[in-house]
Amino acid sequence: MPRFAANLSMLFQDLPFLDRFAAAQAAGFGAVEFLFPYDHPADTVAGRLKAAGLQQALFNLPPGDWAGGERGLAALPGREAEFRESVDTALAYARALGCRKLHAMAGVTPGGAAEADCRALYIENLRATAARLAAEDILLLIEPLNQRDMPGYFLKTTGQAREIIAEVGAPNLKLQFDVYHTQISEGDLAVRLRDLFGLIGHIQIAGVPERHEPSVGEINYPYLFALMDQLGYDGWVGCEYRPAGGTVEGLGWAHSYGIGA
Repeated sequence: MPRFAANLSMLFQDLPFLDRFAAAQAAGFGAVEFLFPYDHPADTVAGRLKAAGLQQALFNLPPGDWAGGERGLAALPGREAEFRESVDTALAYARALGCRKLHAMAGVTPGGAAEADCRALYIENLRATAARLAAEDILLLIEPLNQRDMPGYFLKTTGQAREIIAEVGAPNLKLQFDVYHTQISEGDLAVRLRDLFGLIGHIQIAGVPERHEPSVGEINYPYLFALMDQLGYDGWVGCEYRPAGGTVEGLGWAHSYGIGA
């Protein structure tokens, strides 16, 4: 049976961020993930995580100027020093939270930048970062994002991610398989899940097209959850969706999996 992690950047929006840990535990989640913890000191976030008895499944490296539209630094020429600093920052939080998976966002390709230059830098940054994280038994993840939600994002498809993972050649570099993004960009979800399974380090879910609960929209999630079990996936499944109403009221889809009942 899949194990679900609450994405605290999207769920429990009626509560302040630090209060969402206890809410996730009360709803039956065993783990949490979020986009970024950096607005709060690492020890404060770790205290809320520990008090709730939760595991930290995943979070992202600092993305640059998020409010200004930046979505990561790993493939941005000229931002190498800032990217290295972002790894340092994320590692400090990962140690405090006991987190063993970090996602490095590639970024939106800058105007005028050559695709080949961005790719070469991305591979260089990923190779160096994977080596740093391997020393601390941490997986480095990359995630293709759909171009409807994230126009211009460098990493667009699972096929592109597969090629980059192969070229980097680091055993702790894995694919973050987001079912929502993959459905919009590529479809053929079950075939892709089977085909890519050996590369997958984390899975995330949301309904398509509105990014609401996984019970809403065009994806047959019970089928995919059963397939995950068949394939032997034993990681957390991140619930990275925007509830159509209240978070707890929308958890009916998860009652049979021990969440929200």
